[in-house]
Amino acid sequence: MYYYQFNIGDYQSHTAHLSETEDLVYRRLLDWIYLHEKPIPLDLDEVSRQIRMRTHSDCIANVLREFFVRMDYGWISERVLKEIEKAGEKSRKASDSAKARWSKTADANAMRTHSEGNATQDTVHKTQDTKQKKAATSVATPDGVSPEVWQEFIKHRKAKKAAVTSLVIQGIAKEAAKAGWPLEDALKEVVVRNWQSFKADWVKDEVKSNLSKLGVWK
Repeated sequence: MYYYQFNIGDYQSHTAHLSETEDLVYRRLLDWIYLHEKPIPLDLDEVSRQIRMRTHSDCIANVLREFFVRMDYGWISERVLKEIEKAGEKSRKASDSAKARWSKTADANAMRTHSEGNATQDTVHKTQDTKQKKAATSVATPDGVSPEVWQEFIKHRKAKKAAVTSLVIQGIAKEAAKAGWPLEDALKEVVVRNWQSFKADWVKDEVKSNLSKLGVWK
């Protein structure tokens, strides 16, 4: 594909720690994988030749380990795979299924909230200010995450009696980057699967499954 969306805020939040050379490596690797729609070769010499950075093998290796997933046939990115799916409309059924699953969870949360509201109708006004203070979080909505998904995630963590802190979100964002996922998708997955957090290793099998269904990556 010759075009892909680029979220500046999301990119910067995940790459602020990179050196100038590593940043250039990552951008060229993204361009290469989107253009060719296939895994990045395992041979570092071949990769350095393909992205015209023959004297920077160490930087290439570091970036590959941090932002891509190594398979037997090459380095891949789940996020890139999702963007290619959208562009080619090759996984509409899988996308619809994911949307339906997320919608079902959101509806269930809404119904539960509504039921709880009816059960405590007589005391809502007396405790409204207190509840709002308890529900508040000192962590602002992260870049690239919609307010709806952020609130669902906060409710989910609260139900598990787990705090929402900057350190927690940084950890999830780092694991999401390893899996090649946007932070918003990782937070959705936490809610949908009833996880307390998110680890890249937990979704590796899904990458293999998606690849075999699409038949795009060979």
